[in-house]
Amino acid sequence: MGFAVKPKDLIDALCRNGFVIVRIKGSHYKVRKGDKAVTIPFHNKELKTGTLQAILKSLGITKEELVKMLKDEN
Repeated sequence: MGFAVKPKDLIDALCRNGFVIVRIKGSHYKVRKGDKAVTIPFHNKELKTGTLQAILKSLGITKEELVKMLKDEN
């Protein structure tokens, strides 16, 4: 994948693009949009590559779409 994303930045980008935080339990946020949902670990470190790839796969988002979401700060 080759780039680093902090959980806060990922959650903010997803929320700007129609995802909703449906639950916070400890240090994990669950976001949902329609029938797609995923739990994101929330801490101050960047997400590991495998974790980020799994999140994107679960949500049906490509790396390119994520980069666009992160740059788009409505």
